[in-house]
Amino acid sequence: MSRKLSTVLPLLAAGLVTTFVMAGCAGGGAAVAPAADATRVEGGTIVYGHQQEPACVFGGWIEQAYLSSQVLDGLVSLDENHEVVPWLADSWSVSPDQLTWTFTLKNGVSFTDGTPVNAEAIAYNFDYWLGGGNSTAKVWLEGYYSSASAIDAQTVQINLSQPYPRLVDNLTQGYFGIQSQQALTSRTKEENCESPVGSGAFVVDTWNRGEDILLKRNEAYTSPPANAKHSGVAYVDAIDWKFVADPTTRAASLTSGETDAIYDVPAIEWKNLEAAGYQLEKFITPGRPQQLSFNTVSGPFADEKVRQAFAYSLDRKALVETIGQGVIPYEGNGGVSQSTPGYSQAAADAYSYDPKKASALLDAAGWKPGADGYRQKDGTTLSVVLPYGAGSIINADGASILQGVQEQAKAAGFQVKLVPVPQSAFFAGEYSTPEERDIAAGYWTAVTSGILWINWRANTTETPNYNNSAFYNDPELEALITAANNTVDVDAQNALYGQAQEYIADHALSIGLYDRLSTLAVSPSLKDVWQENAQGGPIFYDAYFVK
Repeated sequence: MSRKLSTVLPLLAAGLVTTFVMAGCAGGGAAVAPAADATRVEGGTIVYGHQQEPACVFGGWIEQAYLSSQVLDGLVSLDENHEVVPWLADSWSVSPDQLTWTFTLKNGVSFTDGTPVNAEAIAYNFDYWLGGGNSTAKVWLEGYYSSASAIDAQTVQINLSQPYPRLVDNLTQGYFGIQSQQALTSRTKEENCESPVGSGAFVVDTWNRGEDILLKRNEAYTSPPANAKHSGVAYVDAIDWKFVADPTTRAASLTSGETDAIYDVPAIEWKNLEAAGYQLEKFITPGRPQQLSFNTVSGPFADEKVRQAFAYSLDRKALVETIGQGVIPYEGNGGVSQSTPGYSQAAADAYSYDPKKASALLDAAGWKPGADGYRQKDGTTLSVVLPYGAGSIINADGASILQGVQEQAKAAGFQVKLVPVPQSAFFAGEYSTPEERDIAAGYWTAVTSGILWINWRANTTETPNYNNSAFYNDPELEALITAANNTVDVDAQNALYGQAQEYIADHALSIGLYDRLSTLAVSPSLKDVWQENAQGGPIFYDAYFVK
């Protein structure tokens, strides 16, 4: 570890220790474990502390998917072996040319407004997503989806314009929750935003903006996924889904008994909560990790040498391991996370910490040491802007890691200007253009390496791709990803995805920092809370209290 790094990391860690002490003072200490012969309590309300409040219950953000999955069933689910299993669809098949998918639905399932979950409703949902009803569902399907139609009441056909062998895998994500066609066509946009109508285990009762959403049990529930732990209605009466933004307050609410479960456990709290008897769950979300992608069309990072120099200037592994306290996994791959099928270790290993290489590359690019410690070229300081979604895309631990990046890059001569962007501004598109930023920080969850297609498909006037955060258009890279998406053989598909990740690494288009986590801490008196296997969202359908 360099002298510079050894100075920076303890300072960052010290700030986290202060948070830990405050939480310990606010909390109630060890959890009270139920007796060994504890019995299940009928009903009750789970009080759950989540860190972020979305604009709508259903939408294209993973935090919305976690919430809407309590209310909306999907066509299919993903089990712990990464196998697709039935949910609203009992079975499915695909034609030999991979262009026609046919789903057979369960009989007798109804939405909570009394209308049937039938093929017509499923087909309508697909058209609704592509028409703008869910931006994330749309980007997964556009370029592949052609049409959907009801063959009969219980059989829906999905027609594609090109092969998409992993379609059914992608449909396990919460963005593809099925809503009542009647609700979508007869209610206002605001009504469907605040209380979407599905066939799920819970229904939206009330939303107290800025405080919580109360979800009540669907007393007629009949359609759990095949990988659920029981059938029938949920065991608990309700979920009080509270919004507790501050991580210290959230952890203290659990130890004081104000909440029964919390999300996004601060890394510094992990061992303390574990020792105190709380159930801890950690899910490494597959897809794009928390990474830094570079503006390749303007500014200093239009030069590949400067991008490579920035990558070599960072001891990312030591930084993440120090801030992450052994909870947050380091991730070097800027394309996909280590939990993603098709992951390339070669891409992950592309840039180790090497300040000499960083210095040599900056020299070669014409950036010379300046009097103030920052590199300069033609009288211009090597200054770059790194905005991030504060408290939304980047949590408190992530913000500390970015501060470490800022300090490490400074030692190489980069002036990194960190800009925390509030949730409303971030999702409104601030700092989304090449003129506004030099580095983009963020993630994208997925169940396959097909996320590369969303993140790296060319952004052109004819086919805009605003998710290409590096603004990088290259036919070779796009051809690799498209070929992978079209390939039926999984091994051959993953080999192509691997080549695409290595291309991204070779050109320093994006570098990984850490894997995005979904973490839970649960009281010992609440049992069978688990995380679904596509995105790691909390599942409360099977949960029950004991005494």
